[in-house]
Amino acid sequence: MSFVKKNTVLSSRPGRAVPGVKQPDGEKQPPPPGVRPSPLDGRPTTSTGTASLDQLLAGHSGLPLGTCLLVEEQGTTDFSGILLRYYAAEGLVQGHQVHLVGYPPQWKRNLPGLAEPDSKSKPSQPPPAQEERMKIAWRYEALGNSAASANSARGDANQPTFCHSFDLAKRLEPAVCKGSLHPTPSTGPPMLNARPQSPTSPLKAIIKHLQMKLETSSLTDIHRVVIPSILLPELYAPQCSHPSEVLQFLHALRALLRKYSTQLTVIITLQTSLFPRSSGLVRWMELLCDGTLELIPLPATPGAAPPSSSSEKTDQAQGLLKVHALPIYHEKGGGGAETSSFRETLSFSLSATKGLNIKPYSLPPMEEEEKKEKSPASTVKDGIDF
Repeated sequence: MSFVKKNTVLSSRPGRAVPGVKQPDGEKQPPPPGVRPSPLDGRPTTSTGTASLDQLLAGHSGLPLGTCLLVEEQGTTDFSGILLRYYAAEGLVQGHQVHLVGYPPQWKRNLPGLAEPDSKSKPSQPPPAQEERMKIAWRYEALGNSAASANSARGDANQPTFCHSFDLAKRLEPAVCKGSLHPTPSTGPPMLNARPQSPTSPLKAIIKHLQMKLETSSLTDIHRVVIPSILLPELYAPQCSHPSEVLQFLHALRALLRKYSTQLTVIITLQTSLFPRSSGLVRWMELLCDGTLELIPLPATPGAAPPSSSSEKTDQAQGLLKVHALPIYHEKGGGGAETSSFRETLSFSLSATKGLNIKPYSLPPMEEEEKKEKSPASTVKDGIDF
């Protein structure tokens, strides 16, 4: 039996709080620009440059770092390419390192510029009182408004902007670019009179390039990888389409994402008109990516009347969006309205000033049938027979 004086701390593990003993406050380092913790589980997330897409990603309000998103698109449209432009422009404005695959550095000239703030917008109303908030069901209050969520994503006056607004009619000015664009080794097919290619695969050269950049960069640097139209014959050599090449590339890319889980994000686009989802190669590619979205453009209706106003044209759905998988979607993920994204039919519309807007799909209102005018020859007047 040992006699120990009361109120004496015997031992404590480092970093463990002891009741009644004040611990020194550690200095909390602010997150890098363009990164904030997820409201769901606190993991670091960054914006894709599209506010409506950020709200769709399993309740994280952004793309979690260390994840890869695959965006598939049917037809000959390029909505997925516009998503990549927003993604790259957001990274350059935030000061991130953007790595471009397939395209030359001149692709930077096609990035959209920052949109001017809307001076006509109404001032925000004060939050409702506590008694009034209690009258609202907690679930419907959590859903919020899409416009309010987009405004909160762009940041307040005292907080840095998380998701900027871009204008497709403008071009990104070098003065606002805090980051840099890094071209990767060429993946293009060889020309007829060009020298024979080296035995090294172009996709393996890209992995080595990314690995070298990540190893030599600072721990606070955020990297974004833009891979447009993977396996497209115009951008990639024929050997890149072999399953052994592209699957090894995605395996190595997934390993880099897990190793640098607080610095790296990737968005890949794929044309399903050339590589359908029914093929085994595409299914394996989807399994190696953390999230998969599919854009299905709606065909134009021949003979349809043009919209009466610009607002009607903006709100008109231009395609459907299917969610096949979301990053970090597990038993603790997918809170709020995002849990119904798999079952709900979503649509998207593109506007030059508002960008790509994703919302639930609703059929347009049925127009009333016009009354058929009766010809005067078929009319029968009272008391007169023809």
